[in-house]
Amino acid sequence: MDAWIYDAVRTPRGKARPDGGLAALSPQALVGGLVDALEQRGGAPRDSQALVLGCVGQIGAQGGNIALVSKLHAGVAEDAFAFTLNNYCVSGLTAIGHVATMAAAGGVRRALAGGVEMMSRVGFMGDQAAYYADDTFPKRSRYIPVVLAADRLAQAEGVTREAMDAVTLTSQARTAAAEATPALIASRIAVGGLSFEECARPQTSAESLAAMSPAFAPLAETYAEALDGPIDHRHTLAHAPPVADGAGVALIGGAPGPGEMPRARILAYAESGGDPHASLLAGFSAMDKVLDRAGLTLADMDRVEFMEAFAVTIAKFLRDRQADPDRVNVGGGHLAKGHPMGATGAILLSSLLDALDASGGRLGLVVASGASGVGAAMVVERLN
Repeated sequence: MDAWIYDAVRTPRGKARPDGGLAALSPQALVGGLVDALEQRGGAPRDSQALVLGCVGQIGAQGGNIALVSKLHAGVAEDAFAFTLNNYCVSGLTAIGHVATMAAAGGVRRALAGGVEMMSRVGFMGDQAAYYADDTFPKRSRYIPVVLAADRLAQAEGVTREAMDAVTLTSQARTAAAEATPALIASRIAVGGLSFEECARPQTSAESLAAMSPAFAPLAETYAEALDGPIDHRHTLAHAPPVADGAGVALIGGAPGPGEMPRARILAYAESGGDPHASLLAGFSAMDKVLDRAGLTLADMDRVEFMEAFAVTIAKFLRDRQADPDRVNVGGGHLAKGHPMGATGAILLSSLLDALDASGGRLGLVVASGASGVGAAMVVERLN
C-alpha cells in the first residue's frame, strides 16, 4: 500500500462532563489545535487537499458536517474537500484508512484524517437514531448498547471477572507510568489547558476493583427482548472505558518527495463487519485480515494498540492470541484513558507511533472494535 503517515497527533482525553478539561471548547477547536500542532511540528497541514473526520454523534455541536466546520475553523485550503463519517467506535481509524486508500490511488497528495468526539456535548446515543429502538428487525440484528454486548461476550467466551480485573489494573498502571515517559506522550498535544489524561484513576488497586459490583443489569431490562436470554453481568464501571472528549488527526499522503520525512508507512488496512449479535468480535476479524494482507503475524509486531473496548475484549485478545503482553498497550489503554468514540481510532494510531518511537520498533498494529459488528485494523512500518 503506497500510503504514508507524515505525522499523527492527539489531544489528551477530558472527562465528558460540564466541568471536564475540554468541555468548554468546541469540537472544531480540538481539531484546529491539532492542525496548529502539526504545523508547528514541521508539516504543512493547511495545504492538504482533504479533511475527513470520524464522529458518531453528528448532531448539535457536532452537526453540520463537523469535518467541514473544522476545515473552515482551522483555515485548511479553501479547495480542500471535507466530509464526516460514522462507523461507530472505529470511525477515526476508518477515516484514516479511507484517506490512505485515496492517497495510494493518487486521489490526494496530502490529506488530513482522524476523528473527534465531545461526549460532554453529545452523549452516547445522542443522535437518537430510530434504529436503536426498532423492534421490526430480527432479534439477531437489533441494536443493543455496547455495554450489554460486552457483558454477553464475557459470558459467551468465558472471560472471568478476575481476568477483567487484571487487564483493568494493568491499563491504569501503564497509563500512570506513561506520564513519566516523555516518548510515550510525545504526540499528545495540550489543548485548552488540559495536558494529561483526565479520566485516568491512578489510585486503582486490585482490592478496589474486586469490591465493585456489576453495573449494567438495569439497562438490560430495556433491551430484554433483543438480548433474547439472561446475561451473567460481569462488567463494573471500572471495566468500561470512561466516556470522554478528545480528538486525533493524522497527515496522510503518497510517497515522500525530496526532503520529506514521513513517520511511518501504512503496509495494510482492513475493515470487517461481523455478527451484530456478537458485536465486539469484528475487530478480531479485521486484525486477521490486515495481518494476512501484510503477510505478517502478531509475533512480528513490535508494538500493538488494541482498543480496550471494555475489559472483555483485551482480556480475550491476550488469552486467545499469541501476542506478547509486554508489547500491547504499553502506555495504557481506553479502560484508563477514556473513549471519545469517533476519535478513538485516530488516537490509537498516534499512540502506536509514539510507542514504536519509544521502543525503536519497526512494525506496529492498531485494532479497533465497535457496536453491532464493526471492526478496523492497520499495520504500519516505522521509518528511522
